[in-house]
Amino acid sequence: MTDAPPAPKGAAKAGRAGPARGGRASARAAAPRTAAPEATGHADLLSAVPPPVASSVAPPAAPGGFAPLATERLTLRPYRPEDAAELHRLINDWEVCRTLAAVPFPYSRKLAEEWIGSTQASLAAGTALHLAITGQEGAQEVLVGGAGLRIDTSARTARLGYWVGRRFWGHGVASEAAKRLAHWALANLELDRLEATVATDNPGSIAVLRRIGFRHVGEGVETFVARGGEQRVLRFEATRGDLFGHPETDPAADGSLPLLLVAACALVDTDGRVLLARRPEGKKMAGLWEFPGGKLNPGETPEAALIRELKEELGIDVASACLAPFAFASHAYDRFHLLMPLFLCRRWRGTPTAREGQLLAWVRPDRLTEYRMPEADLPLVPLLRDFL
Repeated sequence: MTDAPPAPKGAAKAGRAGPARGGRASARAAAPRTAAPEATGHADLLSAVPPPVASSVAPPAAPGGFAPLATERLTLRPYRPEDAAELHRLINDWEVCRTLAAVPFPYSRKLAEEWIGSTQASLAAGTALHLAITGQEGAQEVLVGGAGLRIDTSARTARLGYWVGRRFWGHGVASEAAKRLAHWALANLELDRLEATVATDNPGSIAVLRRIGFRHVGEGVETFVARGGEQRVLRFEATRGDLFGHPETDPAADGSLPLLLVAACALVDTDGRVLLARRPEGKKMAGLWEFPGGKLNPGETPEAALIRELKEELGIDVASACLAPFAFASHAYDRFHLLMPLFLCRRWRGTPTAREGQLLAWVRPDRLTEYRMPEADLPLVPLLRDFL
């Protein structure tokens, strides 16, 4: 799946395909191998000028545009015009192209240049992310491959793709880059699910998807441009639960769902706005918005838990007398049953500040439904909106 350079206009579109195996983070050249590639790519991601997809999703900006994503060994950043020569050299390889649905072979330098230009346009529009995977060889940055997402805002899904140059196969680059991008996407974009497809004769890429948490959900047939025909593919998908796991709870002795006690607080400012926090990458349910709060420690009251959590999460001091019980949520998840009292608070000391990497938003009550929340929080929103 990936951001491989596009096929010529008019070429048959294909579904996702699988790029080549990852290379070393240091970007040192590994000896060429002939083993099956371990990546996958989606045809749409590889088309020369991707068709526009209505989207309000835009990646976070940095002074130079998209803020690069880092792993222990790699960097994922937007393509630059000067990447064209090395991109062409890595992609114009039959063993790589055969695993990518929309990439023709041979692949021309002109196509590489046109495609890089199209990635900048889709990045600016927020319709897709096409990122170069780079490593370091001494002090020099080296292009290793690519990874990308095509976003379908209406379905709240994105298609994941990636590829790696053949000389870097066999060192886990595909797994490292794809995992980083997948986790970042579900934690930072308005998505509920990631999808991917891979040719059935690409066992390396199938292993990558399973390794990073994707589930096999079906099969299909897609056109592979370089191979000149249709190929059978496996379809995979991943949700937050697949990638981030579920809250840990002690199993109930009688086999029933264990009970998880959580306290939450709706902080209301002088303008009547409610504070929401978005769970950061690395947390369970990352990417969802919620009322600040957290789990109760053994022997702790809901008020005491909130006073502790609000101090830890937001750096504010709240007195027990300022916490007014408002409502509660009782919701059965697949692995536990959540019981969550919601308190209102209009008075506190200090300025709420994100201290755990979360995003904060002061939201008008009538706009709370625009923020994707955990299922248990949803029944509380209309109650809060009508009260405020």
